Amino acid sequence: IKQKKRHMGDTKHFCPVSLKENFVLYPGLQEHAAKYKEKIYYFSTSEYRDKFLKNPEEYVAHNEPLQAPPLRACLLGIHGAGKSTCARQIADKLGIFHIQFEEYLQELILPKTKKKVGPSFDEDHEDDNKIPEELEDFSETMTKTETKKSKQEVELTDEEEAIKANLMDNTELPPEVLDKIVPDWWKKEPFRSTGFILDGFPRTSDEARYLSERGLCPDVAVYIQVEEGDVLDRLFPLRLKKWKDRRRKKKEYKKKLKELKAKKRV
Repeated sequence: IKQKKRHMGDTKHFCPVSLKENFVLYPGLQEHAAKYKEKIYYFSTSEYRDKFLKNPEEYVAHNEPLQAPPLRACLLGIHGAGKSTCARQIADKLGIFHIQFEEYLQELILPKTKKKVGPSFDEDHEDDNKIPEELEDFSETMTKTETKKSKQEVELTDEEEAIKANLMDNTELPPEVLDKIVPDWWKKEPFRSTGFILDGFPRTSDEARYLSERGLCPDVAVYIQVEEGDVLDRLFPLRLKKWKDRRRKKKEYKKKLKELKAKKRV
C-alpha cells in the first residue's frame, strides 16, 4: 500500500485533466490509468487519458503543488427539513456562498411575475382582494391604467415558462435551461474561487445525472433526514400566521368594499 501511494501522481486518485480544465476534483477510474515519470495517474474518461499522454507537462505540478478547488457541497432533504438554516450557518462558518436553488429560480422570473410563484405563495389569493372595476374610480389604491400595465408586463420567455412550471408544479427543468444556470457556479467567478453550498439541488435522479454528465462534481452531498413531526413543528406556526394574515386582509377588504359601495350610492 505504501509503495502504491508513493507512486501515485500529483492529483492522487482524481483526474488531473478535469482539475486543470474544469477546476473539478473528478474521481479517476482504474481502467483509465496511465504512467508518467514512474507515477500512476487516473482519469475520468479514456479521452482525458489520451489528452494527458499527448502533453503530460501541462497537467502535472512543476515548482508548486497543484491548487485544489474550493469546497462545493450539495445539501438535500425534504421541504421543511431545515436545509436553508443549516446551509446559512455552514456558509458563514466556512466563508463560502449559500445558493438556495428555489429562491434563485424565483429571482430569475420575479422582474416579470412581480410576485413569487408556487403552491405556498398562491394561497394568498391576491386576485380575490382586487377592487371591482366599477368601484376603481373611488379607490385610491389602484387605477385602471396600472391594472392594464401590470397585465401587459407578464410575457414570459420559454425558459421563464419552464422555470415557472417547475416552481408551480415541480415539472423538471430541461437540460438547456439548467445549462444557463448551474455550470456558472462551478466555472465563473466569484463562485469558482470561493466555493459554495448548494441548497436543494439536485432534487431528482435526472438532475443528479445532469451534474455527472456535465462533469460538475460536488465534493460532498449531505441528505438531511427528519421525522414528520419535526417538519410539522417547523412549518405549522408559519402557515398558521399566514392564514391569520389572510383572514385579517379579507376582513379589511370586505370593510373597504362596503365603504366604496356606500360612497358610490351617495
